[in-house]
Amino acid sequence: MRLSLGDKMMQRSIYILLALLALLMLYPFWNALVISFNLGSDTALGGVTLWPRAFTLENYYIVFQDDRLLNSFLITILRTLCGTALSVFFTALLAYGMSKKTLLFRKQYMVFFMITMFFSGGLIPSYLLIRSLGMLDTFWVLIIPGIISVWNMIVIRTFFNALPEGLEESAKIDGCSNYGIFFRIVIPVSGPVLATIALFTAVGYWNDWFTGAIYITEDRLLPIQTLLRQVMNSNIMTQIGSSNAIALDHMNRNRTITTKSLTMATMMIATIPIILTYPFLQKYFVKGVMVGSLKE
Repeated sequence: MRLSLGDKMMQRSIYILLALLALLMLYPFWNALVISFNLGSDTALGGVTLWPRAFTLENYYIVFQDDRLLNSFLITILRTLCGTALSVFFTALLAYGMSKKTLLFRKQYMVFFMITMFFSGGLIPSYLLIRSLGMLDTFWVLIIPGIISVWNMIVIRTFFNALPEGLEESAKIDGCSNYGIFFRIVIPVSGPVLATIALFTAVGYWNDWFTGAIYITEDRLLPIQTLLRQVMNSNIMTQIGSSNAIALDHMNRNRTITTKSLTMATMMIATIPIILTYPFLQKYFVKGVMVGSLKE
């Protein structure tokens, strides 16, 4: 379609505006990355914006000497992998059942699920429930409470509803069971929507600090986001130094390190891994959301 002069000007204006907005959102992250690679004492002088003025890896060296951070990093990776796999599996299983018009009390189930989207039991009842289940200070408390999302279930169910009925009918004629249809027919053709939901879920598990702050009191089970919040609310130099004698000795000998530079390095370590997953799932992102959100 040939654009008029007015349309072209409008299109370019939108591009310029979006580019400016992107720069505004990217700059704080870039500046934090730059500060993490700059000498803390030099950063304290001000003026460090786009590039490190005194490049160093000391901040990351100190942070990686902290055993708690490495342990929290592993807990977060394990939580994200297990939580995402289990959440996608059970959410897809529930969505498949809810997509069947022959399911008894289907509408009643849906009303029940919708109520949970708008009302919750509250923090104290949730805490008492988790405690009565004996899940306090366990790894599974980081996964199970959020294992099924009604919103994600609705998106997947809508995608399943759009699949041709002939796929399942032909599989039944060939003798395939209901579980066989789900695992061998439905799941393989649902890659885009499942990849998109997996991305949503993985980001949610990775960034969640609240669950660890409420239900976890032992340092060995803290996710990295919860640990990062604790460290940023306290004196990071004391936090790291108290957990590792080598790091404390290094900091005492090297006075160029500051709380701000260590905080930025810790924040980068907690943020970059989940950002790196986007390029691998981006090709499914738009397609999965659009297909799962449309209903004919």
